[in-house]
Amino acid sequence: MIKTLVASTGGKLIDVYQPGDRPERPLPVILIWHGLGPDERDILQPLAEAVVGRGAVVFASDWRSDAPDGGRADLLDSIRFVLAHAASFGGEPERFVLAGWSAGAGAAVSVALRPELLDGWRPVAVVGIAGHYGLPARTTGETPLTDLAATSADPVPVRLIHGTGDLILDVENSRDFTEALKARGWPVHLDEVATDHAGVIMTEYDPKLNRCVPTTSPAALRGGQVTADSLMDAADAGSATH
Repeated sequence: MIKTLVASTGGKLIDVYQPGDRPERPLPVILIWHGLGPDERDILQPLAEAVVGRGAVVFASDWRSDAPDGGRADLLDSIRFVLAHAASFGGEPERFVLAGWSAGAGAAVSVALRPELLDGWRPVAVVGIAGHYGLPARTTGETPLTDLAATSADPVPVRLIHGTGDLILDVENSRDFTEALKARGWPVHLDEVATDHAGVIMTEYDPKLNRCVPTTSPAALRGGQVTADSLMDAADAGSATH
């Protein structure tokens, strides 16, 4: 695996994970956003490495929830960067999956619901990891539930993952959003895993550092593997519809 540090046009750092050997054909591209902690792309490394091993190019971007716009410019700029540069890392921009964890989940999902954010561009699939879809998304300012009710955009595949032991954002948030998506005719799949809020990305919360750190907890490792599989399933589902 190769890890490369780059900077977006807005100056935010992005980690790029790609297989060590150049693939014979371009790979799916997956951009993952972290949660509310400002500039915490590093906490996504365990998950990103697992996904790369399954055959994708992964981008993990910094963004700041404490910015005046709540992080909107950082988030959208990271998409533009990946679209412009994915091919140089062996990725195929036409197979672009957008994913987010915690606060990043709603931000990612709402991009698919609001094509006008990026002049009509949308990912081939979206993945929400341990999200809350009744809170305003950092990309739109509206809740994903509100964006879903208002959208006239064609559906794209949605994958949701949530830990049943999540004490930060209850799994019911993903269950409710799954039912809302189904009611609107959007293809959706929910994976529930026996871990907590941090475990779904192969981490655990360290109160001394006030951040998530890698862990060897069996529950977190199992949960993270399900998340990695779901990200690749999203890429496959999205490719099948294009």
